[in-house]
Amino acid sequence: MSPVPDALYRRVREEVADRAEALWQVASALHADPEYAFAERRAAALLTGELRRAGFDVSEGVAGMPTAFVARSGAERPAVALLLEYDALPGLGHACGHNLIAAAGLGAALAARTALDGNAGSVLDGSAGSVLDGSAGSVLDGSAGSVLAVGTPAEEGGGGKALEVEAGVFDDVDAALMFHPGVYDWVRAPLTAQEQYRVAFHGRAAHPTGNPTEGIDALAALVELFNVLAALGRRLPAASHIQGIITHGGEATNIVPAYAEGRFGLRAATTEQLDDLAGRLATCAAGVAQATGTTVNVERATIRYEHFRDSGTLSERFAAHLERAGIRPTPPAHGVYLGSSDIGNVSARVPAIHPFVAIMDEDGSDHTPEFAAAAVSARARRVLPVVTEALACTAIDVLRDADLRERAWNAHDRSTTGR
Repeated sequence: MSPVPDALYRRVREEVADRAEALWQVASALHADPEYAFAERRAAALLTGELRRAGFDVSEGVAGMPTAFVARSGAERPAVALLLEYDALPGLGHACGHNLIAAAGLGAALAARTALDGNAGSVLDGSAGSVLDGSAGSVLDGSAGSVLAVGTPAEEGGGGKALEVEAGVFDDVDAALMFHPGVYDWVRAPLTAQEQYRVAFHGRAAHPTGNPTEGIDALAALVELFNVLAALGRRLPAASHIQGIITHGGEATNIVPAYAEGRFGLRAATTEQLDDLAGRLATCAAGVAQATGTTVNVERATIRYEHFRDSGTLSERFAAHLERAGIRPTPPAHGVYLGSSDIGNVSARVPAIHPFVAIMDEDGSDHTPEFAAAAVSARARRVLPVVTEALACTAIDVLRDADLRERAWNAHDRSTTGR
């Protein structure tokens, strides 16, 4: 039985209902003004402005990223972090729904803080002056813990959360919470580990008619690597993939290429399997180089995204709150993975949740124009206050339920040590 009184959950619901229209304005404003990885300046300004007006202490430029921020209310542990994403996809806008992630994280942080504070004067009413304008009110002095809203730029390939993990942003946090819009209502959704590698072959240029035997064809070596990897792919475990493109294939059609380069994306069910996959790529590339007389360089080209370690303890609480708020989650389909995210790196450090809640039907997909439209649809508008309430209630559980925190940390320690 939860030690959190039902009255506190009811207060959260009231808080979310009071600011539902204002939160939708935030989501809509972000959707109408998409910004891309590490350049989300207007989005960060909008979100930090609302948090400052609500009395949060805001630090910007964290982890060396101008558009990253940590907004904090309270000074002590326990501490819970609500994660906000706000980068868009070039050419597609908010086709991954990060406008909704930002609005939900913002709303959950504000609702949880205000509900715990118990100060009616701090309820934001959506009146003129700012999107969420209202009295800054008061915030807790830390005696009941801390609520953080963490702005995480560049999820789409830039690894903002991974950089924040390395900078220590989550070192004194007891749980990290966020949601992701999708096509399923899956509370515990598997996310794979992923990274990209640059593979460069070096040969020797030659004219194919003048001195063809003098040439060492770097492009032929790269093409052969694709063939070897295609054969390897038939023997890889489920969820492991290597996919690539040729990024440089020579300078002229009548010259044997002295240099060829490819970029390869690797995915695996776990970070450990990703290590194995990277080793196989390097072994295959070295073998091709030996066979073709070329030399080869293999180097990581992106920040590694670790696989997501779901906190089942916290996900169960979120699921209960989500269902009470009006959405019943369904079990994930076996063997279906929903991509990768830098939330995986956070989950290696602290207990974390990353549930998916549908804003379009199962025959749809994110990273499409249709999903971008869904991210500002009537359905998304209905979903936003529901997930905001569920996140805020889960955040309160983390702060008020010591047994829940202990169980979440124990399970997390087992997941990261293999015990």
